[in-house]
Amino acid sequence: MIPASSKKRQRVPYHTSAMRNSSAESSQKIRRSASANSFSEASAASAAAAVVPRCSTSFNESSTADVILRLYVDIDAPYTVNSTTGDDVQIYLHSNVLRRSKYFAALLSDRWLNPNPDTNNAFDTDNEHKILRLNFGVPSNKPNSIADHLAVLQLLYTDDFSSVINSVSVALDLLPVALELLFEDCVKACVKFIEAVPWTEEEETRVIEVIPLLREEESKELLSRFSPNENCGEDMLHGLILSAIHNHPNMAFVKAFVAKLLRDFASRDSARRVLERAFEESLKVVKESLEEYSSPDFRGDHNETEAIQRLNLHTAMTNGRHLLWLVERMIELRVADSAVKEWSEQAAFTADLQRAFRDDAWRNIVPGLPAVIMRCTCKLANAVAAGTTLAARQVRMKLVKDWLPVLIVCKDNVSPLLPSHKSLYLELEDTFLRIISTLPMSDSQELLQQCLSFSTKNVEDCPHLVTAFNTWFRRATRPARVDG
Repeated sequence: MIPASSKKRQRVPYHTSAMRNSSAESSQKIRRSASANSFSEASAASAAAAVVPRCSTSFNESSTADVILRLYVDIDAPYTVNSTTGDDVQIYLHSNVLRRSKYFAALLSDRWLNPNPDTNNAFDTDNEHKILRLNFGVPSNKPNSIADHLAVLQLLYTDDFSSVINSVSVALDLLPVALELLFEDCVKACVKFIEAVPWTEEEETRVIEVIPLLREEESKELLSRFSPNENCGEDMLHGLILSAIHNHPNMAFVKAFVAKLLRDFASRDSARRVLERAFEESLKVVKESLEEYSSPDFRGDHNETEAIQRLNLHTAMTNGRHLLWLVERMIELRVADSAVKEWSEQAAFTADLQRAFRDDAWRNIVPGLPAVIMRCTCKLANAVAAGTTLAARQVRMKLVKDWLPVLIVCKDNVSPLLPSHKSLYLELEDTFLRIISTLPMSDSQELLQQCLSFSTKNVEDCPHLVTAFNTWFRRATRPARVDG
């Protein structure tokens, strides 16, 4: 993320010596196979031919040039990388073209053209026409620094930037040089290309590094990729969750994909808030549907209410499945604290469930509804019993107290009991008993008495119940501790 307070560098003309401290960033790819010091007059002329000329003179044309520029690697610059004083190249340029660069326009002004023996620039008076010789040190912290400067100087001779700036890597290589030379047309062309195309992760890192060098208006579009609206990440995740559980026909695949996004999301707190929000929404729909179904206004065998009753049950079933998926994601990410607490405060909801499951109407409409609701309960209770979700004593007690009667009603009224249901109910019984063992003796005494329905004709079939009562009686008969 780019800080909003990043200070933009003002572009003003400055002397060559200042460029040795340029903040142009290091390239991460060498986009030319030939090394900079092997750039010859012939190869420069060949490269110049690749672009549409802007004027009658050509890049590196010695017969008409009035400026000879020596580019050299400045080994005194910071972060030197394997450079020698031999890394230089001489090119022939034209002052009228160089003035497209504000830097060279300033350098070629009367102020800088006054002969000064202390400068690196001098007139060659041996020729019939005056030739201005300039020395230009390029940063040594880029392995392809001279080649990049040559490419930008070549672009002074053309308006056809697209023939050269044809990839993000090239644009990012040339942009710092264009900024250094105050070559505004090239800067605009580089920024326009970078803004218009996708980036790799490596290129994105380089874009972030170069943005502080741009003016505000130039960086605006680039920054828009990094400057989200407040909470947009959470809004996106929430939208994906809703889409996964409501809209897609291939729901299983989409849910798996969104589950991966949630696991990989950088902010666990954001994932928590998004899941809690979706959990509350789905739970609200399930509760309202069961409340409508259990309401006296919709009881009886009246034909006019049958469609409404079916709709309520199907709505509860559909959103119950969504609720189960959300519970699994919250437990997986260990952010189910609020869900456990919310689930333990559902006295009215569990009362509606008991009334609904004592009826026979739901059996032919949504036979899987009890199992879906009890799987949610089992997942949350298991998280509490295993310690992956830490719940306060009051929460643990209410979780068992409110949902134990629903479990008992399901066992007594869901017939025939499918093998998968039987396994689920046995697992939930064992989990409730383990939670009861964490409560004070008085609370566990009350709840254990309600668990007698877990017993069967064969005592060997309910070892979990035997263990729970043995544990309670062992604690009850232990001698009281005497503090001495």
